[in-house]
Amino acid sequence: MVLQFFRNPKRATPKNDKHIIAPVDGKVVVIEEVFEKEYFKDTPFIISIFMSPINVHVTRYAIGGKVLFSKYHPGKFLVAWHPKSSEENERTTIVLENKSVGQVLYRQIAGALARRIVNYAEAGMEVTQGEDAGFIKFGSRVDMFLPIGTKINLELNQVVKGGVDCIAEI
Repeated sequence: MVLQFFRNPKRATPKNDKHIIAPVDGKVVVIEEVFEKEYFKDTPFIISIFMSPINVHVTRYAIGGKVLFSKYHPGKFLVAWHPKSSEENERTTIVLENKSVGQVLYRQIAGALARRIVNYAEAGMEVTQGEDAGFIKFGSRVDMFLPIGTKINLELNQVVKGGVDCIAEI
């Protein structure tokens, strides 16, 4: 069972500068506008994807471009579906930018079982859409904050495949 958490299957990412792909495998549990207070200080769309223990736990870059911001936050280990886990749990915040999409923020959020987040993003890096961006050991959740006006291509409770499924577009 433990080996299943650490698998990293190769994925063929259809590269498109106007598409935002799913960063992780999992189930969409939130799609709404919400105030993001750490970086944007605005009300973008949030898409939250919950990873169960059977999902692949690799995080992939949702867009290609430049890493503008990357920060680790120590914290609690509440269950990942708890509304406060996005702000109180151990997490990383990463902001990517490209000319077509603009800025996208994603958070890797640890849950009750997860005790280690691995983040490869460093400010100033150029990254490729679909490339490995990190790992949440034993799962949890990823929150994506997308620009206002983004066309969302999914529904609540939809299951997505990281590095493959287009979840939104400009």
